[in-house]
Amino acid sequence: MRLLHTMLRVGDLEKSIHFYSDIMGMELIRKHDYESGRFTLAFLGYGPEKDNTVLELTYNWDTDSYEKGEGFGHIAIAVDDVYAACEKIRDAGGTIVREPGPMKHGTTVLAFVEDPDGYKIELLEDRHNA
Repeated sequence: MRLLHTMLRVGDLEKSIHFYSDIMGMELIRKHDYESGRFTLAFLGYGPEKDNTVLELTYNWDTDSYEKGEGFGHIAIAVDDVYAACEKIRDAGGTIVREPGPMKHGTTVLAFVEDPDGYKIELLEDRHNA
């Protein structure tokens, strides 16, 4: 077994695709409109679906926004350097909602970014590449 994808419902698909591709560096892998259901699915990631877990963006054509549930926390993405990643994201127009630095009560360096729909993305320094 393996984790295939995480799904987020978004209010503006093109704005979200721009954020995840141009700001977060993901590639749009595939996108399909389901006219009879009035929705579009877009899959983005850092590599092919056969080898990587990806992000599924679901856009329901008649819905502009969603209430965020209290159960969902965030998506986590590994980066080589949290400080440099935040600088690059900020320069590209992204919003940093927790500046880079050590986590409370620990030493792990992290930061948080917010996507156009208000979902949080945690940036963590990738210790596996160190």
